[in-house]
Amino acid sequence: MAIENGYASLTDVKAALRIDDTVDDTLLELAIETASRSIDGYCERYFYNSGSATRKFLPSDSFNVEIDDLISLTSLTTNTNGEAFTVTWTSTDYQLEPINSLASGIDWPYTRIVAIGDYLFPIWEQKNVNHYEATVQVEGTWGWSSVPTAIRQATILAAARQFKRYDAPLGVAGFGDLGAMRVSRIDPDVEQLVAPYKKASFA
Repeated sequence: MAIENGYASLTDVKAALRIDDTVDDTLLELAIETASRSIDGYCERYFYNSGSATRKFLPSDSFNVEIDDLISLTSLTTNTNGEAFTVTWTSTDYQLEPINSLASGIDWPYTRIVAIGDYLFPIWEQKNVNHYEATVQVEGTWGWSSVPTAIRQATILAAARQFKRYDAPLGVAGFGDLGAMRVSRIDPDVEQLVAPYKKASFA
């Protein structure tokens, strides 16, 4: 099978497992893609370039709108009448953040747009039937321009772990002085590597 949007290569994982034949390549590729998607799920974001698309968002207030991971912005329009996105913003009307595409010293795509010019993001009053309607439309290139090194390393570890799982029936990796040794649910090294990339959740 071909790996689709994997964060590590077959060569990476085979090197980690010290495998130099092609017997298990299909299973290894499956493990890589599964590990990649598991990391997506854990982090609540993906780390590949998904290409150009137009997406709509609901502002958090008149000055801020949280967006999906954005590599580059092509156009920004807003809906002020509940019917169509007719107001076109220029580059002097907004600011993309994080500034300089850096967050905590890590290269990062844009995740927020801030109004700084002539316009504000439309917010409907709660009594308005359109209160929960998305009023911001963004055309751009989404995702990440390249896979972060830590995500690549986490994928190698997770894929290798999943592949070795075939040698651990019923989750039992072996037996020691204290009895059966079971495979733990989350590899702590993988968790540590991907933790800085996990999307913050608010109750």
